[in-house]
Amino acid sequence: MRLKLIALAIAAAAIMAQPVAAQYSEQEIIDRYMKKSDKKQKQHKKLYWLSGSYSMNRINKHNDYNDFATYTSAQFPTTQINWLNKANSFGLEFGWMFNKKFAVSIGGEYWMTLGQNQSGNFAYNRPVGGTTTVTELISEIKVYGLTSALHFYLTNPPSSRNHLTNLAVKVGAGIGFYQVSWDVWDEYENINLSSSLPAAINATFKDSNIGLSLSAGAEYPLNFGSMSLGVDVNYLYLNFNNVAWYNSQDQEVVASYAGDTNSRVDLGLSGVRGKIELKKFFNW
Repeated sequence: MRLKLIALAIAAAAIMAQPVAAQYSEQEIIDRYMKKSDKKQKQHKKLYWLSGSYSMNRINKHNDYNDFATYTSAQFPTTQINWLNKANSFGLEFGWMFNKKFAVSIGGEYWMTLGQNQSGNFAYNRPVGGTTTVTELISEIKVYGLTSALHFYLTNPPSSRNHLTNLAVKVGAGIGFYQVSWDVWDEYENINLSSSLPAAINATFKDSNIGLSLSAGAEYPLNFGSMSLGVDVNYLYLNFNNVAWYNSQDQEVVASYAGDTNSRVDLGLSGVRGKIELKKFFNW
């Protein structure tokens, strides 16, 4: 009995479909099928983006480098070491929407050189006694990093079909791996943590660490090329706590902001950042 009911249902469906199919030629049926197939494929394409950005970081004033600058400036009668107040950086990012409102991204950023490089003849009063002349007063810091972030669109998220059509507001959280290098003038009186005797010529102080950020911002669609312009404000927590170099005896050499082993300089680059970003959406 059940098999008969199933057979009758199939036959009825076939009979009902015949008048509809008869209205179209074979080529028309193929074209309609291809059109539906293309539409379905487009709907399943994911939304991605590439972007370039510029950021300005307002570095927290209370950090070891600024204490180092104040302490060391007193040893130069004719010049001074400047504080770290702000940093400029450029970034590239690749991201994709994995949900209606959520996106992830990976990228990198490069900071413009911080500090200073002065040429001349500068009298340097050594902390351990005596005076020498510094002809190239260098205190330069370089930073670069690899980053990743999670983004959540509060309003008007971009879609794979129309990309970004209205002003969108979003928040995000990021994590990155950063590296820093710091070059100081050769005659700087460093601190050898093993022997407490300074090295004659300084190498580059280096360190690496994880940086964390929280952000909030907005994106506005431009009228060409699926582009958008974005701005956001974020707080970056980035502190390098083991800045040092090692001599040929594998002894740790550090910089100091008070002339002793207990005042080694940690490069604290945390602060509020403002970012402007140009983004290109595409499907894949």
